[in-house]
Amino acid sequence: MIVVSGPASADLGKKICECLNCPSIDVKIKVFPDGEYALRFDGDVADKEVVVVQTTGPPQDTNVIQLLLMLDAAKDLGAKKVTAVVPYLAFARQDKRFLNCEAVSANTLVKLIEACGVEKFITVNIHSENILKKFQIPTLNLSAITLLAEHFKNSGMNGAFSLSPDKGAVGLAEEANSILGGGCGWLHKERDRYTGEIKVEEKSLKVKGKDVVVFDDIISTGGTIARAIKMLKNQGARRVYAACAHPLLIGEAKIKILENGAEEIVGTDSLATSVRTVSLAPLIANALIR
Repeated sequence: MIVVSGPASADLGKKICECLNCPSIDVKIKVFPDGEYALRFDGDVADKEVVVVQTTGPPQDTNVIQLLLMLDAAKDLGAKKVTAVVPYLAFARQDKRFLNCEAVSANTLVKLIEACGVEKFITVNIHSENILKKFQIPTLNLSAITLLAEHFKNSGMNGAFSLSPDKGAVGLAEEANSILGGGCGWLHKERDRYTGEIKVEEKSLKVKGKDVVVFDDIISTGGTIARAIKMLKNQGARRVYAACAHPLLIGEAKIKILENGAEEIVGTDSLATSVRTVSLAPLIANALIR
């Protein structure tokens, strides 16, 4: 097995190699004056089992195109088997038509990845598992929540209350609670399909004097998490943390969350942000060898 560490996941790719004790190939990018670029592997992939690691967070267009170029090149250069490891899959929230005549972007991305000849697709905490049903190849959706919960437990937070910011993600809180053991719950939120505005319903929770961790798959603009944290602090929670698999943290999201009372934001290295405290490398490495 050989790992191709894409430009958007270079550090994570190398950590996966360390876990597997396998070789890694870097990717060289030459940018032309008009903005186009040439992509080249810094090593041979012929007759090898190739794992391409490339996240597709912002800038999505660039990272998606680079992912497709790497997958297609690996196959074209004679790789025996190609596995796509995409820790964060862009456009996963657009898995159906919410409004008439919308493009179902996730479906388009699935078609493009499969067209590159990939034999297996691996991701982490995909926003909608329905997307994986669109693939004709084997897929695997890993969960980083246990890793995040173990991080808090090892940091002295055993017994903390685990909260999901909405009912659809209650499974994340339940998974975390299996490690932290302090109980779990969820909030109710509604999103305006046209404006994107989110409303979080006030809900009484038994958190007075307790430590609480709010778990989510993605933290984007931070509005939902900030409202949840403010609510928890108003109800007497002692310390409140935010945790997620994919810390997009767009704009002032980090400041917003901390200003509303969060002690810290803990994310994974699915995206190269300042809060990538927990590495996905062991989780992905185990999935690749089983």
